[in-house]
Amino acid sequence: MDSAYNVIIKPIVSERSFDLMAQNKYTFEVDRRAGKREIADAVEELFDVKVVKVNTLMVKPKPKRVRFQAGMTRQWKKAVVTLAEGDAIEIFSAPQAADQE
Repeated sequence: MDSAYNVIIKPIVSERSFDLMAQNKYTFEVDRRAGKREIADAVEELFDVKVVKVNTLMVKPKPKRVRFQAGMTRQWKKAVVTLAEGDAIEIFSAPQAADQE
């Protein structure tokens, strides 16, 4: 991969991912060709944190149907990144309040 922005596609927002944040684990959708070392380097570069461990898994496609047309959802790769003690990523911070009258 040529850039950290090409490795990390987006953070995963779900109940389970929010529960894992208490254990200092963060979940991302990553490029399917990226390896664990590339994912760790990209997270360290983008968020200025120390990565301890990276777990990856391929999310398999599921059958879906729209009326009479059958199809499948897309296949993608998920990474659960464990950070060093004391490090945190502020992905889901609340937006700053603008002038409220």
